[in-house]
Amino acid sequence: MLRNNLSTRPFYNDRAVRAGLMSLTALTLGLMLFNAYEVLRLRAQDSAARQMIAENDAQARQLREQAQTIGRSIDQARLTAVQLAAGEANALIDRRTFSWTELLNQFQATLPPDVRIAGVAPGASEGRMQVQISVLSRRIEDLEEFMDALAKTGVFSSVLSRSDRPEDGTLRSELEAFYSPTAPPSPEASAGQAVPPAPASEAGKRPAVPQGPSGNTTPEAPR
Repeated sequence: MLRNNLSTRPFYNDRAVRAGLMSLTALTLGLMLFNAYEVLRLRAQDSAARQMIAENDAQARQLREQAQTIGRSIDQARLTAVQLAAGEANALIDRRTFSWTELLNQFQATLPPDVRIAGVAPGASEGRMQVQISVLSRRIEDLEEFMDALAKTGVFSSVLSRSDRPEDGTLRSELEAFYSPTAPPSPEASAGQAVPPAPASEAGKRPAVPQGPSGNTTPEAPR
């Protein structure tokens, strides 16, 4: 066979062109196969995820039904009694670890000359330690000075007066405040350590507190 090429620059080496076309065809087929594989893999993952979601929904429904069954079977009266007992136990623990020494030292540092403390009762409110303070003062200004001094210590917050009434020429006020001690006291320190005596110049500033049989200082309970 005779092949005539009338071009100015004849090109008879078509193997490179064919090789390039075959490479391009193979690359295209490879990409098509890879895309098909990825589509099948993602579909399988999507099916597995849908199945897992359905199983989780079924398990959640079963757990809710069990919780409702358990809730209907609980004796509410007994549950209330247990909650009250737990509250009493927590209150006893708080009283055991409560440091009267630190509290009375705070009062000694903030008490104005014309204000007396008649009683202190620790407690709990909103998950925080709270103290109720019965205060005797001559003027409302002295009471406000004491409340401001407590707030400035940083360990008392939300200092409020719940009631004020005249009593034997003085003003008796019932204060409430959240109390946050500077450091957690140890039971030995709070049980065996006594309040240091006040200087003679500040003897009139400290509240009168009775001494127990063991010598510990315990404030008078509020009336």
